[in-house]
Amino acid sequence: MILKDKIELAKEVATNAAITAGKLAKDYFSKDKQIVEKGDDGDLVTIVDHLAEEIILKAISDHFPNDQIRSEETGWSGEEGDWLWLVDPLDGTNNYAIGLPVYGVSVTLIYKKEPVLGVIYDSHLGDIYVAQKDKGTTCNGKPLSIVNNPVKPIHKMTIGWIQGHQVQKDANAMSLKHKLDQECKRVLRLWAPSLLWCMLARGDLDGIVLFNSEGDDLYSGLLIAAEAGADVIDYRGAKFEGMNPEPYIIACHPDHKASLMELVEQALPSMEGRD
Repeated sequence: MILKDKIELAKEVATNAAITAGKLAKDYFSKDKQIVEKGDDGDLVTIVDHLAEEIILKAISDHFPNDQIRSEETGWSGEEGDWLWLVDPLDGTNNYAIGLPVYGVSVTLIYKKEPVLGVIYDSHLGDIYVAQKDKGTTCNGKPLSIVNNPVKPIHKMTIGWIQGHQVQKDANAMSLKHKLDQECKRVLRLWAPSLLWCMLARGDLDGIVLFNSEGDDLYSGLLIAAEAGADVIDYRGAKFEGMNPEPYIIACHPDHKASLMELVEQALPSMEGRD
């Protein structure tokens, strides 16, 4: 199977699986979710995490049995090779567990450590976001672009904030978030990162600042934002490419890049935590 044909089939498989898993999550939303704690940081897992994951993993394995998969609940499976699937079957589990209808499904296909397909399903609203490398981003089949959005001063911006579970109360992270809170109109921490990336792609956010949060939902969101026209850079201003287990990222409208980089530099003048 040639590259473009595989990605086209992967798009169909991932889209259908994400929608099916997301609809299951919505069906369970008002039912007993069988919530248990996961780890020592108060993170949660529900029966839906597992049921949704089964749907997606089966779809991928049925069509692409030789591909490797990394999934939120079951971890790694398959043999290492050029192709890697990343699956978060219920992004926003903590929201879901407390009855907050902000949760989704994220599926990414990586080829030689570069994201080539990103699929995110907003499970409660029923919106499907799809991005292919160099082919743009769509929401429910309609193209998304942030390029023509109006440029704003910092004090009028709404910025998304994402940090990894392991970050907790890290001093650099707290300093940076405090700076954003001081200077921006609003800083939004959604606890469902994939949906923040979709908001950026729609133009409903002016930027996202991410502090050391890889996760199985990251690369679908990055691709969706980038293919909608966002600049995606590290804290030093270099284009963010490939994969990084400890990413520090700014993503925004190209005309907002300098302003957000300046805020990061002011909050982290020693450069510690900006590699």
